[in-house]
Amino acid sequence: MYQSILQMFPTSERAFFEYTASREQWITEIRLRCEKPILVMESEKEWFLDEEGRYTDSIHKATLMKPDMMKRMVQHICSYSMYAFEEEIRQGFITVAGGHRVGLVGQVVTENGGEIRTIKHINGVNIRVSHQKKGVGQKLLPYLYKDGSFRSTLIVSPPGCGKTTLLRDIIRYISNGNEYAPGQTVGVVDERSEIAGAYLGQPQNDVGIRTDVLDTCPKVSGMMLLLRAMSPKVIAIDELGSPEEMAAVSTVSNCGVKMLATMHAENLEDLYRRAGMDALLSQRRFEVILILSKVEGHYSLKAIYEWDEKGEWKCCDC
Repeated sequence: MYQSILQMFPTSERAFFEYTASREQWITEIRLRCEKPILVMESEKEWFLDEEGRYTDSIHKATLMKPDMMKRMVQHICSYSMYAFEEEIRQGFITVAGGHRVGLVGQVVTENGGEIRTIKHINGVNIRVSHQKKGVGQKLLPYLYKDGSFRSTLIVSPPGCGKTTLLRDIIRYISNGNEYAPGQTVGVVDERSEIAGAYLGQPQNDVGIRTDVLDTCPKVSGMMLLLRAMSPKVIAIDELGSPEEMAAVSTVSNCGVKMLATMHAENLEDLYRRAGMDALLSQRRFEVILILSKVEGHYSLKAIYEWDEKGEWKCCDC
């Protein structure tokens, strides 16, 4: 990962960012803004970079991101062909080798009454460093399977609690097989390239040997495409939210395909307040709900609920 982080920067800047890259195990984000201090995030800690590229907590010693350095950075990420990455820029992010995601902001150019055509004069970059943590889902497998069959599962947490990391690892276990069931075909709709972290269509993260990935594809159309074309046993998506997506989940369930999804909420009560979730849960579209929270900067399992024979959500011991 050290090399994949370093290679995001032009050759002329790599010496400056070498120390940051050496911290790859801990860093989560690198934030670059024109004429503002360069910031590096490690879990809950924020650092500035001094003139030698070393960490400092003093803003007075912080190095500012120069506009010419920003221009070189963006050109390098786009392989010196902004046109070739036009679609990614329009979406506001580019996924690079290693599965890292580079968010972009600047002057937005719109068309057709407000649709974003592109972003130019880029003045801010947020590098979200990809970390694959294999094994984090293993202890949950006994709750996710019943009689050798995967149960449709919803992972719930506030932002930043590791739900996508957990989602990715569970996908890998389903796909490769585990002690509770043989491997199954998994279809992943990776709308924002965060699950598989695909670069030029090739997943950079290990999501299993029986996994098919639709990269940068809207969730609703992606779920329907997978149903028609790839015969998945399980479909996985990140950040379920809109009524249209919930309707697509019902369609998937009616076709006999299991769902694995995440959603933002604090707890079960908060989940029920989300528009459309009451019907989705009462219809048993999900059989298991995992509630996550953050403890000391790391994800923690707060509660596990399963649908019992009385038609109610029962909290399991965990």
